[in-house]
Amino acid sequence: MTRSFFLLLLSCLSFLYAAAQEGFPVPAGNAQQLFYLQRTSNTNTIVYELNYKNGTLDKRNPVHPFWIRYTEQSQRAELSWIQRTFAYGVRIKLMEDSSYRVRLVSYAGYSMYLKKGADGKYRLHAPINGQLMILNRVFVKITGGSMWSPDIEYFELSGTDPATGKPVSERRKVLASEIKE
Repeated sequence: MTRSFFLLLLSCLSFLYAAAQEGFPVPAGNAQQLFYLQRTSNTNTIVYELNYKNGTLDKRNPVHPFWIRYTEQSQRAELSWIQRTFAYGVRIKLMEDSSYRVRLVSYAGYSMYLKKGADGKYRLHAPINGQLMILNRVFVKITGGSMWSPDIEYFELSGTDPATGKPVSERRKVLASEIKE
């Protein structure tokens, strides 16, 4: 059952490969956006953004995921309880260095880190090609299966090298050992 929920989440993670997918929209105009996720099944997109309360980053819940439903006139919609709990939600842990470890609930073995830069802006850093890069997009290639147990061929991560500003990407297979902690 855990594998099914993970696969469901990854099916929505079409996000990274989206830039390379012709016809997929790119969310824009959100200054709080950290990254977005898309999947091959449709263009609806999950956006992960910074969560502020009263002008300050919410330390208990610093990342807020939501839908942009491009198939429904580009409406913004909150994730359902099932989507937040088993697929697209995040688990957050405050680290000793004041950064946050961020994990997708469906793929617990892949840790990302929300860090405040010298410029005062928060960015989400994720391992891409063995180095921590600024994550921009995730794309999930689904080849069949069902909603609860999609067959995922791969997921692609796209980002930016913080040292050079150059784009980086990596295609990865889903590892069963990384689905749950």
